[in-house]
Amino acid sequence: MENKTLATMTGAIFDLDGTLLDSMYIWTEIGLKFLKNEGVTPPPGASEQFVKMSLVQAAEFYIKNYAPDKTVMDIVKSINALIEDFYFKEVGLKDGVREFLEYLKSKNVKMCVATATDKYMVEKALERNGIREYFSEIFTCTSVGAGKDTSVIYDRALEHLGTPKESTFVFEDALYAIETAKKADYKIVGIFDVSESAEPEKVKALCDVYINNYSEIYKHF
Repeated sequence: MENKTLATMTGAIFDLDGTLLDSMYIWTEIGLKFLKNEGVTPPPGASEQFVKMSLVQAAEFYIKNYAPDKTVMDIVKSINALIEDFYFKEVGLKDGVREFLEYLKSKNVKMCVATATDKYMVEKALERNGIREYFSEIFTCTSVGAGKDTSVIYDRALEHLGTPKESTFVFEDALYAIETAKKADYKIVGIFDVSESAEPEKVKALCDVYINNYSEIYKHF
């Protein structure tokens, strides 16, 4: 008998990078690129640290350790400038995303986005890839004032959707974000991304449903 865990879904909160967009790799590189551009030698483990931070958190880290005279917004703007073209012109969808969103729409599932990427880039990427219409709102770590090390962004998204928590699923690829959502009692669909490939068993253990790609998800309805 198939696992029908998603059969009662009424709401879906989607992460962006590594979940909807094939873009997670850009975030494993951008923090190091920014530091090097600023003439700073990246400390050991810097890439792993940055990928778990919101843009504001990364900027605060840089100010505290390297540039106390700079402002958070100065640094956020500098980082965004390095990746704007990628979101505006290059980034594509993960395989099967558009078809799955259409499927959820046909089942009247309410959908929104919860991401660490700044909204103006999210809007451009979703519009260019033809999927903006599926989401009633885009929540960002900057707009809610908290990173994904707390559940604030998921809580705000849930409040917006107005769907019961027990039938609302968080779609995520990153282990640290999945851990946060799990601690807050959200149901989770884990999406494989190569950036998290070193810890797939930890991810799978926390998820209600885990898929390698979207073609696998329909059996859970």
